[in-house]
Amino acid sequence: MHIEREPEGVRAASRAWRRSGECVGFVPTMGALHAGHLALVDRARAEGATRVIVSIFVNPTQFGPHEDLAAYPRDLEGDSDKLRAIGVDLVFFPSVAAIYPDGAETFVTLDRLPEHLCGLSRPGHFRGVATVVTVLFNLVEPDIAVFGEKDFQQLRVIQKLVRDLHLPVRIVGAPTHREADGLARSSRNAYLSASERQSALCLSAALRQAQARVTDGDRDAATLIAEMITLCTDAGGRVDYVAVVDEDSLDAIACIDRPVRAILAVFIGRARLIDNARLVPRGGPETLDTPGTRP
Repeated sequence: MHIEREPEGVRAASRAWRRSGECVGFVPTMGALHAGHLALVDRARAEGATRVIVSIFVNPTQFGPHEDLAAYPRDLEGDSDKLRAIGVDLVFFPSVAAIYPDGAETFVTLDRLPEHLCGLSRPGHFRGVATVVTVLFNLVEPDIAVFGEKDFQQLRVIQKLVRDLHLPVRIVGAPTHREADGLARSSRNAYLSASERQSALCLSAALRQAQARVTDGDRDAATLIAEMITLCTDAGGRVDYVAVVDEDSLDAIACIDRPVRAILAVFIGRARLIDNARLVPRGGPETLDTPGTRP
């Protein structure tokens, strides 16, 4: 496995592989890798990638002024060991200056999708996400890129970005990877104390409760949202938002008469955790994710 720090190096490697007829898969990460990230590599291969590139870059433009950029967990040596063990071909570990050259002033923005959910409480976040993903796609030139469904809004933003700009990459969404007790895997789980780790189970529990209510015939989104908020606050969480939204537009919906997405962000201690699940009315298609039932 090769670790590349320079943009020219990763681009040359990707182009050489593609010229030889190989399919390049790409998994962008901010490091502090866990089993969920490694599952994204497996998914890239399952989708046909014969070479896999993983980037590790803690992107400063997607953090707000009072967020955890400085404290975000970093472990390049440990991350490299994990990626080497599963046969990743190249790790791209650029500096901030390599991604944002001195004097850089170009950003990629979307008008509508960021005006929901995390975009409201984290102004500028998705501008940073859209910009860094565009830069990485331009450098890596992948055939396939894999993103986890845990950050469902991010996935939708990137899918929209690729469609709007006609970028030649296929975006694959991978199911949320969970601990055995249902907690969605996240690098920020490292912030949790033992008691906070137990409290954090309120997110997946709230989603399971919402799924059960919808399966039983409940259709009122406001009622479900109120119940999820109560469950999370009773567990000691500080709710940023809880929403039930259309899966494409991310607009809030009132009546669950089709498959929708329940999404929540909750502070447990200093960790801001996110999770989501598909809610399907009785008689609808099978749910895509049931928190706590799949590792």
